[in-house]
Amino acid sequence: MHTPVRDVVGIGFGPSNLALAAALEEEHGGADAVFFEKQPAFGWHRGMLIDGATMQVHFLKDLVSLRNPASPYSFLAYLHARGRLVDFVNHKTMFPTRLEFHDYLEWAAAAFEERVRYGAEVVSLRPHDDEALEVVVRQGDELETHLARDVVIGAGLEPVLPEGVRPGERIWHTEDLLTRLGERGDWEPRRIVVVGAGQSAAEAVEYLHRTLARAEVCAVFARYGYSPADDSPFANRVFDPEAVDHYYAAPGDVKRMLFEYSRNTNYSVVDLDLIDELYRRAYAEKVAGAERLRILNASRVLDVADGPGGLRVRVAFLPTGEVTALDADAVVYATGYRERDPFDLLGEAGAHCRTGPDGRPVVGRDYRIATEPGPAWGVYLQGATEHSHGIASSLLSMTAVRTGEIVRSMARRSARVAPGV
Repeated sequence: MHTPVRDVVGIGFGPSNLALAAALEEEHGGADAVFFEKQPAFGWHRGMLIDGATMQVHFLKDLVSLRNPASPYSFLAYLHARGRLVDFVNHKTMFPTRLEFHDYLEWAAAAFEERVRYGAEVVSLRPHDDEALEVVVRQGDELETHLARDVVIGAGLEPVLPEGVRPGERIWHTEDLLTRLGERGDWEPRRIVVVGAGQSAAEAVEYLHRTLARAEVCAVFARYGYSPADDSPFANRVFDPEAVDHYYAAPGDVKRMLFEYSRNTNYSVVDLDLIDELYRRAYAEKVAGAERLRILNASRVLDVADGPGGLRVRVAFLPTGEVTALDADAVVYATGYRERDPFDLLGEAGAHCRTGPDGRPVVGRDYRIATEPGPAWGVYLQGATEHSHGIASSLLSMTAVRTGEIVRSMARRSARVAPGV
């Protein structure tokens, strides 16, 4: 039986490929596209949808607005559809709660339901010929193959735990925080240890301290204190679309310099309001003589031993080497995420992709992986491009612009050019 060749196959259907679906519809309306998502339904960091936690990006940096302010898939269009536009304006905020933004993403995803196959995992890619790729998909116990001229990898990030640490009933990554707590119902732990100094760590500490009224919450991190995120106007220019052009064109030593200078806009930093709130609570408890929030700064977890009664956590105070043993009911690691290696998915197609001296794929300014002469098919990356495009390239801030660039690149490379592209 003849297998049709699709214009686009998307791997993953998080915010990045959701934005791509919107861009394809608006700028490339005739494209035949399908997306494969291994989750059973749309979801984005559900385990950290803490009530009251806000987004760290302006609401106009949604899925579409910086590409097409008139898009029907904008956050403002969502507010209008939900009957909350005037209420949101009166709220005088640029940063919606994470719960509301997740509802926006679900609302937008519902518009593309016919293009998405949930519960379907892409396991590998292989060349069919010079014009198309074979996309091997596992759904349940079945494997099936689809053909595509272009593939866009938007598989998201994977959580990181320290070397030797394995998740379990009492050891969690913040990615699963609310899921794990929900499984425990009316749980009354005595002590929980949170490891990490970034936004997720501080949010976890705040939430656990607020909702588990009898538990002692210990925050452990190597810094002397939480560091505030630099979200000042000039620093935020690193998230401008023009900054990606500058970074991409810069020599290697300048890339490294710019990346290090920009780390405090995104990595291991915390919103100042949240830092102030945690300090206020810690000070109030010190005044009252009942300290339930403990900040173990300049410290590091040496090891965690699991026993029948709970965990034994050994923490070293770095300036003196003094070791404290803490008995805990759970340890929550807020130790971040890493980009997924594209070659884990590229399969046989990876042999046709060019790599740099560091072994990572060579990526064009249009986010397409460079290939050896011959193949006309394309593989685009939404993620794993910090080394080539800079700190902002794979973040939500750039999603609308990035997907527009990818769609226009695909159109330029084919005879399927939509009017106005």
